[in-house]
Amino acid sequence: MLASAKALRPSSSSSIIGLKKGRYWNAIRARNGASLHHDFELRTYSQTLDHFNYGPESYTTFQQRYAINFKHWGGASTSSPIFLYTGDESSLEGDLFAGFLVDHARRFKALLIFVEVRTVKYYGKSYPFGSKKAAFNNSSTLQYFSSAQALADYAELLRYLKKNLSAEKSPVIAMGGSYGGMLAAWFRLKYPHMVIGALASSAPILYFDNITPQNGYCSVVTKDFKETSESCYQTIKRSWAEIDNIAAKQNGLATLSQMFNSCSRLSKTDELKEALEGLYVGSAQYDNPKSSPVSRICHAIDGEPNGTSVLKRIISGMNAIFGNSTCHNFSETEDDMQSGWDWQECTEMVMPIGCSGKNTMFEVSPFDLKKFSLSCKKIFNVNPRPHWITTEYGGHNIKKVLKRFGSNIIFSNGLRDPYSSGGVLQNISNSIVALTTPKGSHCLDILEANEADPDWLISQRNAEVQIMENWIEEYKRK
Repeated sequence: MLASAKALRPSSSSSIIGLKKGRYWNAIRARNGASLHHDFELRTYSQTLDHFNYGPESYTTFQQRYAINFKHWGGASTSSPIFLYTGDESSLEGDLFAGFLVDHARRFKALLIFVEVRTVKYYGKSYPFGSKKAAFNNSSTLQYFSSAQALADYAELLRYLKKNLSAEKSPVIAMGGSYGGMLAAWFRLKYPHMVIGALASSAPILYFDNITPQNGYCSVVTKDFKETSESCYQTIKRSWAEIDNIAAKQNGLATLSQMFNSCSRLSKTDELKEALEGLYVGSAQYDNPKSSPVSRICHAIDGEPNGTSVLKRIISGMNAIFGNSTCHNFSETEDDMQSGWDWQECTEMVMPIGCSGKNTMFEVSPFDLKKFSLSCKKIFNVNPRPHWITTEYGGHNIKKVLKRFGSNIIFSNGLRDPYSSGGVLQNISNSIVALTTPKGSHCLDILEANEADPDWLISQRNAEVQIMENWIEEYKRK
């Protein structure tokens, strides 16, 4: 799943991708209690390090983790389907709460396979170079982090599993969310002989090469807050200048540190601003009907008595999500996942997300490719390739292009998810369809169903199931 607060800063070293970064996402994972489901077996596969070259190191292998669930599988003799979950930038355990596959395994008599994506192996539990430190040593080891290598991993692993299970005739459907959703869609396009279709949830495949206006993400976050409360939106918009005003005074950073209950003294205002931006974008991105974090923030901000200062209102909004903890660590180091995303952003995954103009609740901070490139050069000694994703997978004139050769892809998006601004929101053909929900959030449709799910979410999932059933029926008729 994608999310990053630092992307909104003008001095940012990366774009906003890396969905699971930050305290907000960590809180979500903690609430979901992500762990290996008892019906899954955890296995490893000796995966090829480099699928596209033939030098000695290319044939090196690493132990790629995957989880497999046979509970409801009808077996190879009945050509029962295989659901392949294309993992995202989290660990395998983090992916397993994408419960859509588990919820519908019985109905389809499906075999479930969750694969830890190639980029995760460097910050997951499978290190091809012996350790994380070795894996992140330099560009010579990092060069194997790419979406193309990840797709080839899926193809090789699928071929191995289908052969060993005598399941060559079992149809495979790829499913994924966020970055994993992009991989699912691209896997269908690049390896149509391996999968009969793909469900790509919250997959911003059009947020590359300026196909989507860079302001799209920030505009959706702003819309979410503004629709919830105009006064809340205005308070947040005014807060950035208030932070600067206090910081400019004598001992201003110390004052802000005390006001916001920082564990350590702030060294610059960006530390505080990035944390607040992360709170707002994370809340908008995961604004699901059950927890409604945007409403909780705005209710707290608006609920303060008349005359309450702007920043005291902001603090109330922050505490509504994080609680009144002993202190807040605004300068915490990034988690393991983000390092892998930093590399991918600095090479192929260049998503030009910025906040430009005056129509958002954030400070003006347009994406600056030149500054971004200098930062990547400093960190990794590489230059980004902003046009590579569209060269490799397409994106420009997508409707015209995919009408000619593509088929069997569902692009699902919740329109409260800021990443929906870079998603496919209109049908491309009869078999490449867009399912959107105005109140939906990031990857909500592929999470486990529960009794509190609204009718519109149930309808979205039912539509996805019906389409996949049609794919399988069509496959078996041929």
